[in-house]
Amino acid sequence: MSVIGTPVSLGAPVVRDPARGFSEISSEDFMSMMMSELTNQDPLKPNDTQQLLNQISSIRSIESDQSLLDSLGGMISSNEFASAANLIGTLVSGITEQGSRAADVVLSVSRTSDGPVLNLFDGSRVPFKNVDEVVAPLDPNGENDGNDDGGGDG
Repeated sequence: MSVIGTPVSLGAPVVRDPARGFSEISSEDFMSMMMSELTNQDPLKPNDTQQLLNQISSIRSIESDQSLLDSLGGMISSNEFASAANLIGTLVSGITEQGSRAADVVLSVSRTSDGPVLNLFDGSRVPFKNVDEVVAPLDPNGENDGNDDGGGDG
C-alpha cells in the first residue's frame, strides 16, 4: 500500500491581516483558498464541484460589479470637474472651505480629494458642492447675458 505524501502547495500561503475583512479579499486570495481546500480534501469524500463553481462565479461577479463602480466613480468625478470648470468667468456664491459666505467671479478650478473647488477672484475657495447661486456671465459690454429678453430699448 502506498502512502500519500504531504500536500504540495500550489502557491504562496495566504497570510491574513486580522484588520482586513472579507470585503478586502482578492480573487487571487479566494482562488488560493479554494485550491488549498481542494488539495486538502478527503479523496474518498470530494467536495461538491457545483458549489465550488458557484462560489467562483459569485466572486467574479462581485469583482465585475466593483470594477464597474470604480469606473462610474471616475466618470462622475470627471463630469463634476468639467461642470465646475464651466463656471470659470461666472459669478457664484456659496460657503467657503472655512465656513463663511463668499460671492465673486470664478477664476479657476482645483481638483481635490473632496471634489472640485472653485477659486474666486477675491482669493476665496468654494467647494463645488457648496455653491448655492450662479449668475450668468457678463458679456464684453458689461451687460448680463441672462437678462437679455431680445427686445429693444424698452
